[in-house]
Amino acid sequence: MFETAIIKETAIVIGIITGRQDENRSKEYLDELEFLVDTAGAECVGRFVQRLSSPDKRTFVGSGKLEEIRIFVEFEKVKIAVFDDELGASQIRNLEKVLKCKILDRTNLILDIFAKRAQTAHAKTQVELAQYQYLLPRLAGMWTHLERQQGGIGMRGPGETEIETDRRIIRDRISFLKKKLELIDKQMETQRSNRGSMVRVALVGYTNVGKSTLMNLLSKSEVFAENKLFATLDTTVRKVVVENLPFLISDTVGFIRKLPHSLVESFKSTLDEVREADLLLHIVDISHSDFEEQINVVNQTLSEIKAGEKPVMIIFNKIDAFSHIEKDADDLSPETKENYSLEKLQNTWMNKGELTTLFISAKEKTNLEKLRTVLYEEVKKIHAIRYPFNNYLY
Repeated sequence: MFETAIIKETAIVIGIITGRQDENRSKEYLDELEFLVDTAGAECVGRFVQRLSSPDKRTFVGSGKLEEIRIFVEFEKVKIAVFDDELGASQIRNLEKVLKCKILDRTNLILDIFAKRAQTAHAKTQVELAQYQYLLPRLAGMWTHLERQQGGIGMRGPGETEIETDRRIIRDRISFLKKKLELIDKQMETQRSNRGSMVRVALVGYTNVGKSTLMNLLSKSEVFAENKLFATLDTTVRKVVVENLPFLISDTVGFIRKLPHSLVESFKSTLDEVREADLLLHIVDISHSDFEEQINVVNQTLSEIKAGEKPVMIIFNKIDAFSHIEKDADDLSPETKENYSLEKLQNTWMNKGELTTLFISAKEKTNLEKLRTVLYEEVKKIHAIRYPFNNYLY
């Protein structure tokens, strides 16, 4: 038997440095974009960055940078060029003409990963709806082969009619999918109401911070967990009993920077688990160099879905992977976050606010018992308010 090697498509990533997005931030975004490319199953072979006041309306980057990219794409036979921001239909068309390869933007790439990850009919319907919503305003840009659209004598062709037909088909499909999701939403709402009035805890956080691993440990279940972005799309709910107290815990889809609005809308029913939770466990990857911005992204998304006022516990995960650079004793420069030891970080804002915070390693099972104890106390408080006459249980 001969094993057939899977040949990955090659890709490059392209971003810009602006007044609102400095060089460090741009690098972090492109690092994440590379991870998205890897999650999608392609191999990143290069990255390009240009400093601009704003993206070029025609080609996102300037003509000089575009020519540099074109030469690289041609020489390296690159199959995909991925841009870190959303592209318009005309930008995609112009870039395809110059680069002669597949053009994707960040949103399109995320949608592709979601489509690949979707397992249930529910998730597949949500992703399909988001894909059509992304496609509709860009449809005209897909019709580059119909040059007769421009009109005039001898130029009146079927192009516009075909585009309008396709637009109508897509609008009808969007309407059908929305109705289908409304039906699923009602079914899921019924399922949630059938669970009774048990306290609900939802795991939230940036993608790939270890929510599913922690879910497995707390519920002693086997939720799929992988070191890839968006390993979990469907919400998984498990019943957990700590000491004598039962409650429900749910694992939800991870958030990410520049999360497409269409995805937030499509995944409304999935995110209802977060909206209806009594307590949120915000899981943070403390080993990530930009974990503070990830916290802000999650908080902003929670506000957008009307869940920003929920009681929250912050769980700093992956302390086993945390590393810092020892500062030389003779170095008189100001201390930065990279120089902080874990002990120092624990004594900053992270452990001094009103929120309950814990530092754990789900992988190494460090401080898991402490988490269970604190979680039990928090759930007990909510349970005692809901069932004031059942306090004898404790």
